[in-house]
Amino acid sequence: MRALTTEQMREADARGQKRLGEVTLMRAAGERLLEVILHDLPGDASGLIVAFAGPGNNGGDAFATLALVDRARPRIIYALEARAPSAARIDAEQRARDAGVEVRPLPATAADASAALSGAAVAIDALLGTGSQSEPSDPIVPAIDALNELPRERVVAADIPTGVDASTGAVSTHTVRAGTTVSLGALKIGLLLDPARAYVGKLYVADIGLAGELASLGPPHFAALTSREFWALRPTRDDTADKRSAGAPLVVAGSHQFPGAAVLCARAAARSGAGYVTVATPNDAADLLRGHLVEQVVVGFDDRDPANAIETLFDLTNRCSAVAIGPGLGLSDGMGEIVRGFIKRLGVPFVVDASGLFHLAKHLDILGGKRCVLTPHAGEFARLSGGGTVKEDERVARLRRFVERTGVTTLLKGRATLIDDGTTMHVNTTGTSALATAGTGDVLTGMIATLLSQGFAPVDAARCAAYWHGLAGKLEGAMGLGVTAGDVIDALRLVSATTPYAPADGLVSIV
Repeated sequence: MRALTTEQMREADARGQKRLGEVTLMRAAGERLLEVILHDLPGDASGLIVAFAGPGNNGGDAFATLALVDRARPRIIYALEARAPSAARIDAEQRARDAGVEVRPLPATAADASAALSGAAVAIDALLGTGSQSEPSDPIVPAIDALNELPRERVVAADIPTGVDASTGAVSTHTVRAGTTVSLGALKIGLLLDPARAYVGKLYVADIGLAGELASLGPPHFAALTSREFWALRPTRDDTADKRSAGAPLVVAGSHQFPGAAVLCARAAARSGAGYVTVATPNDAADLLRGHLVEQVVVGFDDRDPANAIETLFDLTNRCSAVAIGPGLGLSDGMGEIVRGFIKRLGVPFVVDASGLFHLAKHLDILGGKRCVLTPHAGEFARLSGGGTVKEDERVARLRRFVERTGVTTLLKGRATLIDDGTTMHVNTTGTSALATAGTGDVLTGMIATLLSQGFAPVDAARCAAYWHGLAGKLEGAMGLGVTAGDVIDALRLVSATTPYAPADGLVSIV
């Protein structure tokens, strides 16, 4: 799914208003918001709905929503007066008043704002919309703070939580912490980025009739997989497949000191659907790996003789359709010579992680024209990109500059993992702290290698694997603390056996 910046959303909305009219768009926004309130938010279906509305069209969305609520249900809108209301806002306000919605001034003090929300089953944040990029002003700060005193699951943000920057994900000193956010018209990229992710809650994207306008914006600068898109993209196996055509990755990994990284990478490759996994590892680690990998072929190579090792590895690629390079290999100069010499000769697609990234840091030129994925965490990326420590608010710009310079598809790990191929930056939405354990990066590398071996383009292998990896982490994390990388591997198959989520018409759920 395409994700927009504030400027892109403004352009799409303006085009939509010319075609459909702003009244039609606001009415559609109200319908989508009400769908979420009625079907996804807890509480008594006859309970009080309170909305805090700002002076713009975001506030108008609250009026459009409550105008549609059954008259038997109590509804109150606390609003700032619109000094120059749009036609859509005027229409929404009039329909809300005609429907019996009680309209009061926005509370001016913290005590009054808290009192206004007393007994509310649902509270709607419609104070500031997508276009807001500055600190909320004094008149609405008491309302923000009062919303944050409520149980979070009762708060639904119309379009975007007040205080969040829709383009960057930055947050203000006073920012609404919503339990649910309904992004109207299109997904806003800032909702997927930290620190905003912590304020968004459950995220929906609501179709209000702008599909044509969104398509007219050209290729997306940002995107994110939805559940439906993931299930369409994920690998399947043809009935006529044999073990090699199902995917035959080569995993170049491990050492006597770090054999576990190779084991995890190889097991993840197999669990991701590969039919034949080969592991190449230094001779002094081979027997250790064979004791743990009974379903994969383990081949040793002499890491003391780089030229011979490169020949051994290259010969293995004649029977393998993709390669994973790096987990646990070690940082010696000899291993660096092997890694770089092997990559120079590679013709099949490959993924590089961990030690492999260390050996490439000053030799990125050898990746030119090759089908590959780099998968650094923030520390590894700092070394690769040469720009020092990567701050949270620099991740998008730093990654984009790196990919523009190198031409290499790169996956930058994080809670909001970013994947950039030089055309579109994809933001993974399934990140979870359950994956904050040793070895999960090795698991992801094995998964990407398998997808590459099955014919996926590098960017598709990376974004599909990241999403799948996150779902497996969430599945294990739901059972409590103590998730290990091995647990995540086992959960990959469980995720594949589940039924795809089917959202309601007009609404798309973003994990």
